[in-house]
Amino acid sequence: MPDADPSSLPAARASGALAGVEGRPGVAKPDPLLVADGIQRRFEGLMAVDVEHLEVQRGAVTALIGPNGAGKTTLFNLLTGFDRSNSGTWSFEGRRIEGMAPHRVARLGMVRTFQLTKSLAVMSVLDNLKLGARDQRGESFLRSLVRPLWSGQEREIEGRADELLDRFNLLRVRDDFAGELSGGQRKLLEMARALMVSPTMVMLDEPMAGVNPALKQSLLEHIRNLKDEGMTVMFVEHDMDVVYGISDWVVVMAEGRVIAEGLPEDIGANDEVIDAYLGAHHDAPLTFEEEERQLRESESAEAEEEGS
Repeated sequence: MPDADPSSLPAARASGALAGVEGRPGVAKPDPLLVADGIQRRFEGLMAVDVEHLEVQRGAVTALIGPNGAGKTTLFNLLTGFDRSNSGTWSFEGRRIEGMAPHRVARLGMVRTFQLTKSLAVMSVLDNLKLGARDQRGESFLRSLVRPLWSGQEREIEGRADELLDRFNLLRVRDDFAGELSGGQRKLLEMARALMVSPTMVMLDEPMAGVNPALKQSLLEHIRNLKDEGMTVMFVEHDMDVVYGISDWVVVMAEGRVIAEGLPEDIGANDEVIDAYLGAHHDAPLTFEEEERQLRESESAEAEEEGS
């Protein structure tokens, strides 16, 4: 059987679909999986999130970037049910999900990880993964009393967990307590647990934070694999090398609002994005007075060096 045409694979189709999309806030996508309108979240009068319209393309890797305090994690919390908005509507796969509990959102196929990992430290790595499986028959009190009703499914769940542990290079620590893992390993564990529900969309909150360079490359490869398998990925990240390396589309937030969207190469040259990160007029020409001051400071420093 001949190899599939690379351009026909889900990852290539998603990337190609965004190539002709105009880079501006709130732009419509060819095949949006997640659509949000008018989301606002206030904390004691402070507007933390104020997103007028946002669409996330199906099958693509979308990076959500912005300076600290921009509202990125708060937006993640709202979309996945871990926080309640003051206003707004959003839909996943065409179904309204605002106000829905996090476990119900996950059952629909939209799962997330956290910047600070949420593994259960005194449970084994394997049991942490098994908890992520949905619709477990043994969770019913009456069924749990009759082992044949759930034992077969339990074996299937454990087999799925072992496959993921092997994929994320955690099989050798499957029986260790999750609390004994390194920070990077806990990141891998949380990503693996998210995949236990066979999600349609995975939302990763700063997956590279606190991870050593060697493990970072492993995480990057895992994210690429999610896309290659047809999943939609949205992730929060500060490392622009990571953003340029794996994202198909970039959404930029500042002060709670989406200020820019576009292809990675276009976002890197966007003046509003640069100003949001570095401050307005960071590259503006110096005034005459500023040039004179810098010249005097430079001459003074040189004189001190010569006299020492």
